Amino acid sequence: QVQLVESGGGLVQAGGSLRLSCLASGRTFSWSTMGWFRQAPGKEREFVSLISWTGGTTAGADSVKGRFTISRDNAKNTVYLQMNSLKPDDTAVYYCALDSTRLIRRSTSAYDYWGQGTQVTVSS
Repeated sequence: QVQLVESGGGLVQAGGSLRLSCLASGRTFSWSTMGWFRQAPGKEREFVSLISWTGGTTAGADSVKGRFTISRDNAKNTVYLQMNSLKPDDTAVYYCALDSTRLIRRSTSAYDYWGQGTQVTVSS
């Protein structure tokens, strides 16, 4: 069984930065694709960023390119999302997710396990 626990969310002013972390339990983390998603009130959950099991491949939504950076430390079973130049539109609950197939996929349905989410609020 895999458990994912996010941390690092909070309230920040526009233009500020936050670093989200996601700690995974279980042995599948090291060979799984990891993704970050977000869900704003009244909206569907959307893809933010992903990283392959080796860390060699990353992808991000157009809305966050150049501002958000995903990384992972397999020795620590942790994936990170560094968020810079935050905007009010980035306000959402952020979820990390694990895709045990090693495929590079952006769809929420591709991910087997999800964390409970961490709130990010960006004030204008």
